[in-house]
Amino acid sequence: MRLRVLGFLLMVAVALCSAPSASSAQQAAKVYRIGYLTYLGCPLRPEIMGPFRQGLSELGYVEGQNIIIECRGALGAPDRFPGFAAELVRLKVDVLVAAGTASALAAKQATKTIPIVMVYVGDPVGSGLVTSLARPGGNVTGLSVLTPDMVPKALEILKEAAPSVSRVAVWMDPTNPGQTLPDKQLDAAAKVMGVRLERVDVRTAANLDAAFSAALRQREEALFVYPLPIALLDVQRIAQFAIKNRLPTIALFPPNVRGGMLMSYGANQAAQYRRAGTYIDKILKGATPADLPVEQPTKFDLLINLKTAKALGLTIPQSLLQRADEVIQ
Repeated sequence: MRLRVLGFLLMVAVALCSAPSASSAQQAAKVYRIGYLTYLGCPLRPEIMGPFRQGLSELGYVEGQNIIIECRGALGAPDRFPGFAAELVRLKVDVLVAAGTASALAAKQATKTIPIVMVYVGDPVGSGLVTSLARPGGNVTGLSVLTPDMVPKALEILKEAAPSVSRVAVWMDPTNPGQTLPDKQLDAAAKVMGVRLERVDVRTAANLDAAFSAALRQREEALFVYPLPIALLDVQRIAQFAIKNRLPTIALFPPNVRGGMLMSYGANQAAQYRRAGTYIDKILKGATPADLPVEQPTKFDLLINLKTAKALGLTIPQSLLQRADEVIQ
């Protein structure tokens, strides 16, 4: 009888030792909350949300199962970034993803403790988001969208497509350091190419009518468009204006070409948002942003809209077509 009791007690002890602890069970059931602050609207566009979800799912994170994504978007209203960033901080998100320089700066201002993963940011060092690319310091890391030669290269492509162009309107947000800092490199390249640049303040869609008028008044011959917080309908308005007035356009944001602009040159967008998942995963597993180097893009895409080229009466050189990553017929 004593042997049976001892055997039973031994089985219970083994079962208790092998059973998962309460803390590990809680860890397995953990649902992480990801804050997402964007200069575009919510819900996120498919060309962004698709790669973002893919990057997370490849690492075992599925929305609605073990992660929740809280999106706050200030399309055309950058003054709302601080309020949205504060709201996400109050939700006690585990990681805060910030798309674009202005939203990343607002996120950094809102919290010094919650890890921030920046995506599609122009110049993270020059704008004060990180101390250096190799050793970010603080609570911010992520992906930069620019390399030193990317913006001048875009102007070079525009000039190759339309060699006679000598006056170019540059549409940008002068309050965004992610644009103003790289723009200095554009100035230097323009002088070498013999191109005169005319900056136009386009912070939101509300500035487009004034930008249209300025382009006509100043007899501009082409448009250089930085990423702007505008909707697809506004992109189409720009494309229609450019076609009507025979103005070749180059953008740094690929979806603008699908919206009717002539060309775009810039970092591969899908890769940026997919790679954000890697940073999120490392942080959730205990890494600190200060020790995660900022990535610069290694793949750049050239998109050409031949339908727009035809409407402009412009023949795109074969040398450009052969280098294009996507040609829209």
